[in-house]
Amino acid sequence: MLTLKIEQMTIDGHPYLCPECASEAFTLDGTGFIDALPVRGNCWQSHSWEEPLITLGALKQIDAVRTGRQRPEDDDTFEIVIGGAVLAGILHPDLTPEDVKALGRLYWQKIIKPGLRRQKNKAIRTTKRAARRATTAALQPGKDAVAATKAAAIGAAWGLQAGGTDADPDYAPEPINPCVACNGKGHHDIESRLHKTTSIRCAVCHGTGEID
Repeated sequence: MLTLKIEQMTIDGHPYLCPECASEAFTLDGTGFIDALPVRGNCWQSHSWEEPLITLGALKQIDAVRTGRQRPEDDDTFEIVIGGAVLAGILHPDLTPEDVKALGRLYWQKIIKPGLRRQKNKAIRTTKRAARRATTAALQPGKDAVAATKAAAIGAAWGLQAGGTDADPDYAPEPINPCVACNGKGHHDIESRLHKTTSIRCAVCHGTGEID
């Protein structure tokens, strides 16, 4: 079986296209051993047709006279004469060594090199993060002491603003004047025939504790 990939073709200068969708790109497929057998055309939209003008022998001629490509900018062209009609066109290009080199450079620049750069940057970021963690761990005790000092100072300032003070160990309460009503006993003796209670609390002593 012989298959040629046609990018575009003309017969006597007129475009040869898929009869169904007018696509100019298609394949010409020839099978068998008899050169007089017609080939079949198959376009990229899955349309297929038989072409009696182009035989397996003509397909072999096209394959024999194709120019091939030596450089990436070259076209793989052909031109033959069948029954007085000129068939000319451009075949789908085969890869040249230069194409392979260009693809290699493109693959390196667009895929390999950016991937290596991303891996390098990731490694650098990971190393920096580890270094920062180590430094933070080494300085943590000092930071904790500073934080505790700041917290104590803030707490003291807040206590002063809120009116609270710490107990003074040397503080001694002022002496209380004895109540003149009960003479400091804290209660008054009473006599009553109606109640069993014989004393009541001194309102002065159990109030402010002082009479003045």
